[in-house]
Amino acid sequence: MKRILEFFQKYAAIGSKSAATLLKVAVMSRRPSPACGPKEEEIIIMGNGPSLRSNLDNDMDKLKRHPLLSVNFAPNTPEFAGLRPNIHILADGLFFASPGNANVEKMWENLAAVDWEMILYVPAAQRKNTLLGRLPENITVKYFNLTPAAGALWLTRKLFDAGLAMPRPRNVLIPSIMSAIREGYSTIRLIGADHSWSKTLWVDDDNRVMSVQPHFYKDNDKELKRVEQVGATMHLHQMYESLSIAFRSYFDIKDYADRRGITIINSTPASFIDAFPRAPL
Repeated sequence: MKRILEFFQKYAAIGSKSAATLLKVAVMSRRPSPACGPKEEEIIIMGNGPSLRSNLDNDMDKLKRHPLLSVNFAPNTPEFAGLRPNIHILADGLFFASPGNANVEKMWENLAAVDWEMILYVPAAQRKNTLLGRLPENITVKYFNLTPAAGALWLTRKLFDAGLAMPRPRNVLIPSIMSAIREGYSTIRLIGADHSWSKTLWVDDDNRVMSVQPHFYKDNDKELKRVEQVGATMHLHQMYESLSIAFRSYFDIKDYADRRGITIINSTPASFIDAFPRAPL
């Protein structure tokens, strides 16, 4: 009787998650850009973790041999124009609704100065954002959906295939990997994917959760203050629950990639991501 009850509870939970996912897709998702045909090349996704600094200092020749995908504030770094990434990803709403934010404004200025063929992936909900009109013609804008999917595997896999949803996008690396898959790359390599956030967490004497998340570039004081304010609105258990979402999503991505015959390799030294096989760059 206990096993029968557990069986029904399990599938009731899956059914409930599936129904919630379909509702989210109906409300949140928009038409994504079409998927591309298969590519035999290996793409390197450059996360913005602190270990990327070592790659930029020591491995530029290796990086320039492969298609590259960059994220977030990478256009504000001196290496961006030299690397000439094939793809850039923006996922956070900060990049589309932060008037007066000097870092964001600088990023859009640097994207407008790109003089090579590049794809910019942005959330489909931002399709009509006027900021996109500032981009030159050599930048092709493509769209993805940040809608989180859970529930029956047959359903989530179909939604991933259609570009209507993805594993819960706690971190920009999640839409980056899913976009690289939609671009058709058969091998995806991760660098700068430290994800060692738990090392930087502490609680001050006012019970505020503090989190300094270092990047390969140096954040200015305003950006550090913004991140500090975000952390101060959460309790420690909420912070850890939020972090666990990202790490669980990588296992969902690995399951999806394995089913499609796509290899994802983590070449980030001491990365906390335990979903993908590791190998040096």
